[in-house]
Amino acid sequence: MKVPLPRPNELWRSPLRGPWLTSVLGAVLLVGIPVLFVTGLLSYAAYNPNLSHVNDKTPGKGLLGFYLFSWPTHPYWLYRLNQGVHVTLGIVLVPVLLAKLWSVVPKLFALPPVRSVGHALERLSLLLLVGGGFFEFVTGILNVQLDYVFPGSFYPLHFYGAWVFVGAVLAHVALRLPTAVRALRSRDFRAELRTPTSRTRPEPPDSGGLVAARPADPTISRRGLLGMVGLGSLALAVVTAGQSIGGPLRGTALLAPHGRSPGTGPGGFPVNKTAAGAHIRPQDVGADWQLTVSGAGGSVRLGLAELQRMAQARAALPIACVEGWSTGDQHWEGVRLRDLAALVGHPDDPPGVFVESIQLTGSFRAVALSAGQVRDGRTLLALRVNGADLTPDHGYPARVIIPGAPGVMNTKWVGRLTFGATDFPERT
Repeated sequence: MKVPLPRPNELWRSPLRGPWLTSVLGAVLLVGIPVLFVTGLLSYAAYNPNLSHVNDKTPGKGLLGFYLFSWPTHPYWLYRLNQGVHVTLGIVLVPVLLAKLWSVVPKLFALPPVRSVGHALERLSLLLLVGGGFFEFVTGILNVQLDYVFPGSFYPLHFYGAWVFVGAVLAHVALRLPTAVRALRSRDFRAELRTPTSRTRPEPPDSGGLVAARPADPTISRRGLLGMVGLGSLALAVVTAGQSIGGPLRGTALLAPHGRSPGTGPGGFPVNKTAAGAHIRPQDVGADWQLTVSGAGGSVRLGLAELQRMAQARAALPIACVEGWSTGDQHWEGVRLRDLAALVGHPDDPPGVFVESIQLTGSFRAVALSAGQVRDGRTLLALRVNGADLTPDHGYPARVIIPGAPGVMNTKWVGRLTFGATDFPERT
């Protein structure tokens, strides 16, 4: 005997699915995804990848880097705000994305898979849309949690994935926008929010196959579903945003990868990598440590005591990292980079600088800073923070602090500064 198999659209029997619900969820994503894309591009620009190959983690980007510009130091909180919005919004949109995927799942199994050229293009855009969205959100969340289980470096994977995803979004919008607009106009949003489960009815049959052929009785209203999605997003915002906002709200950041209690005292704020994690030994930063400073006028070697005798400047700056966490303003003390540039032949118009850490492994142990960053009086080779010497985990004996730059650019355990370098070999 042949047992007739149900048609794909008969497997999905929820009476809530339909063009209107899908279009409502899509409208939310249509607002959020461009914000994610723009803040992501700005985050990448903040690394100044055009400055040197050391900073550039996507050397094959070609035309995709058309927008890059020299990242400014004013306002000093710019990167903190940008990355806080990017990470928090990305996590907050997860329930909306999952609900949107649930609402269109019948289309993923529609038969025949291709009916025309236009339908084939729509199916391709849908495949790239779902796959690209899943890839971007998953890699982003894993990066926030410092779980680098994906192959290769996060930077090129997320960068190229974003362009593929956004291209699919644009194609999908171009193909489906008229249908979505008609669907949104087909029902009154406020009236739908007043409709209880007992009066919830399926949408009229549609040509796209979203509406169930044999809908089941409703167990939740569309109001309830949208409320559940909104509550999920709100809950994720509550347990995420505190890592970017800081202050008392840091205690609510249950998803923060660095914990909510980084300690007390002058060094009681988060770090991305400890001295032990970077394989920094006590003898590496002991009494024999010296900083090598090179430029057009030659080189000098300075010990910690000599740096402490130089003019000390102060700056209140945060550390903000790509994972979305930030420290709030910390009070740094140290030598201005432009004063160090003056020691080696650049007294009036200091150029950019190549900064190298004594750290032997890991990404961004060497970075290039722009001339604008060096000339800003708040850019320091910091020796103290919050009235005390740096701790080993915060970069003792010296680290770079730059207004407005990603945290990873604020190199710890600095061993060499080369001003005016045009070639930046990564030393080992």
